[in-house]
Amino acid sequence: MTSDFFDISHAARLLVLDQDEEIRDQVCGVLREEGFDVKSLDNGLLGWDLLQCEEFELIVLDRKLPGLSGFDLCRKLRMQNNQALVLMTSSLNTEADRVLGLEVGADDYLVKPFGYREFLARCRALLRRHPLSGAALKGTAPEQFQCCDLKLFPDECRACRDGCDLKLSPKEYKLLELFMQNPKRVWSRDELLDQIWGVDYIGDKKTVDVHIRWLREKIEINPSSPAKIFTVRGFGYRFC
Repeated sequence: MTSDFFDISHAARLLVLDQDEEIRDQVCGVLREEGFDVKSLDNGLLGWDLLQCEEFELIVLDRKLPGLSGFDLCRKLRMQNNQALVLMTSSLNTEADRVLGLEVGADDYLVKPFGYREFLARCRALLRRHPLSGAALKGTAPEQFQCCDLKLFPDECRACRDGCDLKLSPKEYKLLELFMQNPKRVWSRDELLDQIWGVDYIGDKKTVDVHIRWLREKIEINPSSPAKIFTVRGFGYRFC
């Protein structure tokens, strides 16, 4: 099932959280056929744990999940300032149900059973709103930052290496933007958490190290011997 009316600029990462195995498998199959990078789980708590260490651009979130409900998971994500897009799915179709889903932070609400053509259309519509969609403000000259073979386009929320798009996740992009706008400065893990994840973030500080590792894999020629993002032992990280 290949789309002929929307071109996805990069393989967006999606997380499907649904306790119904049949629905989960069908949804994942449809999304993978469209070229998306998809992971799936059947438990809200497991989903929450995964979201503390991995970035997704869109979450397909069942309202009724064991462990942690879709409502509660979405609310916790927004309290954490997680900017992933959320498409909430539910068999409940009253106005009050739809309003509540949107009020806890969902970007869209889709009632089960749904057709997969409509489902894909809603996913695409949401992803067009994502910071990494490549949509730039028209009529403005984008500010750019350049260092070595890297070029950053803040108005477009994207970065290139030797002219090739890096396809960064939101957190990876924000880290690179912070580094490139503040060359030579040493950032502690706590400072990076405050700047990128927000002062209310209460997760593991190791998430900084994980995201730095992922970013190095995309911008360094040899990630095991970095020439751009340096570890300053006892302090944190420094860019160039």
